[in-house]
Formats: sequence, C-alpha cells, structure tokens
Amino acid sequence: MFRLDSFHMYGVIGSAVVVGMLSVFLIKKLNIKTSAGEQVVIEPKSFHQGQIYGGLLFGLGWALTGACPGPLYAQIGSGFLAVIVTLLSAILGTWTYGIIQRKLPH
Repeated sequence: MFRLDSFHMYGVIGSAVVVGMLSVFLIKKLNIKTSAGEQVVIEPKSFHQGQIYGGLLFGLGWALTGACPGPLYAQIGSGFLAVIVTLLSAILGTWTYGIIQRKLPH
C-alpha cells in the first residue's frame, strides 16, 4: 500500500475524507437539522501539537508494519505470525500512554 502500487486503500480513505468534508459543508450551509428537529452544532476544536506528533507516530507505525490496527487479529489468525510483534507493540504503546497520560496536555 505505501509503495504506491495500488490505489485501492488511498481511494477508500480519500473518498471518505471527501464525503466527510462535503457532508460537514452541506450541514453548515443548508442549516440541516437532526431527525428530531434539533440544530446540528459542530463545535470548533482547538489545535494541539500532540495531534501532529500522534498522527506522525501512528502513520509511521502503519507504514513500517503495513498493518492497520484493526485487522491484526485476522492477520495472526491467517498465519502471518510476524504480526504478533506489531500487536505487542500496539499493546506496549497503549500501556505506555496509560502511564504517562496524566503528564500530557489534553
């Protein structure tokens, strides 16, 4: 995927981003309401540098392993046992975050 050999994953992710952007634009522009008749409010979110670092770290892990966190179990079940290292790394990263969570700006 990250060798630019196949457009499939880029097409899926890219189309999801485009559909999401278009949906938010139309909701704001047309003042669309929920099925209960309530106003849809999309609160602006503040930017934190940690979002950049987290995205880079997540993307780097995805690029190096070639595996999104979701299908790790299916890959292991299919016999790709090297993915166990990826799974253990994800668990270690989650555990580490739990330890340092209180020290990070949120």
